[in-house]
Amino acid sequence: MKNSLLKLLAICFLACMGFGSQAQEGMVYMDIGRGEARLPTYVMPNPQATATVILLPGGDAGTGKIVDGKPGSGNFLSRSRGEFFAENFNVIVVYRASDLTGLDYGYRVSKDHVAELAKVVAYAKQNFGKPVWLVGTSRGTVSGTATAIALGESEVQGLVLTASVTSNKTGAIATQSIANLKIPTLVVHHKNDSCKICVPYEASRITSYLKSAPVKKFIMIEGGSNPEGDPCEAKHWHGFINFEKETVKLIADWIKNPQS
Repeated sequence: MKNSLLKLLAICFLACMGFGSQAQEGMVYMDIGRGEARLPTYVMPNPQATATVILLPGGDAGTGKIVDGKPGSGNFLSRSRGEFFAENFNVIVVYRASDLTGLDYGYRVSKDHVAELAKVVAYAKQNFGKPVWLVGTSRGTVSGTATAIALGESEVQGLVLTASVTSNKTGAIATQSIANLKIPTLVVHHKNDSCKICVPYEASRITSYLKSAPVKKFIMIEGGSNPEGDPCEAKHWHGFINFEKETVKLIADWIKNPQS
């Protein structure tokens, strides 16, 4: 009887410490402290993970239609989440809070938005205990940069900016205090990106402003095929169309071994 009681107490202790059950892949709606509002995220725990990547889609960051519990958004980072998982990362894709109808540039640099993402970072650290990297694309680069600056190197261990917003918008990367970033930072852009606010040659200069980053690198992507639609949307060069796996591989290799 005594041994059974001790065994039961041990199981309860391990469960409380987070070792009693394996977290499952799926949608997690996080409480963000705004009444009934929730932050939709898609979480992919990986037992082989070396780090956790928090993926920040661009546009208004909607989930798209959720089918079989999975978000249908066609955004580059959302549709490539499986590629990041295959590179041995825990993956968290962050979508737009339920009390918002859009996710514009001004909101992405606001204290409220940073507070939302701070909760995701805290969730990642509590549940996975691995280094946290923010990975943004397009408008998501505005969010990632603002959050990395606000939280600092103790909370965020690295930053990746893809298809960065470079000009003519609130929160454009070079207009933020990126000289204060003290974490490894990778900038990735497509050579043929023709979105007017995400200019390749301007993106190539971002690393020159990262005065405090211990390691920084710019990678220009040239691959892909069959772009279609709006040049600022996910199915164009802006979204690394038909070159997703290769682009994620370059990002993953750099996260695992950051070098200038």
